[in-house]
Parts: sequence; structure tokens; C-alpha cells
Amino acid sequence: MTKLKLGPLADDKPVKITVEIPASLHRDLAAYADALGRANGQTIADPLKLIVPMLQRFIATDRAFAKTRTRTKPQPVAEAERSG
Repeated sequence: MTKLKLGPLADDKPVKITVEIPASLHRDLAAYADALGRANGQTIADPLKLIVPMLQRFIATDRAFAKTRTRTKPQPVAEAERSG
């Protein structure tokens, strides 16, 4: 069986946003939702629910972003005072 990057979707309270996506991306999301549902024994009625976990996964696995984020985190006040 194919190993998909997303696992089962958490049943979380949604926040409504409005986003326009190309029809081709919507078709891809619907196909991914179908594959994910079959792989995890879930029915994913709305493929748009994949957008948030996909973005979360993308950000969590982007090594360059993680490095940038680590370098740009402000130092805690106590550490900043000691080094200065």
C-alpha cells in the first residue's frame, strides 16, 4: 500500500476562511481525499479539509524554514542580558 504523507485527520473545531483555488488543485485534493480515506478507513466528505493538515505538514518538514525560524527566534530576556 502507498504511504501517504498525511495520516488520519483530527476531528477539530474548524475556523472558516475563504480561499480560491484552481479547479485542477480541487480535483487533486478530491483524489487525495479519496486515497487517504481508503488508506485510513475514513470517509473525507470535504477534500478542502486536507488543506490545513497539508500546510501544517509542509511547514513542519521544511528544514530550511526550521533553520530560519531557529535563527530568528528572539533570545529569552535572561540570556540576552547575560550575553550583553
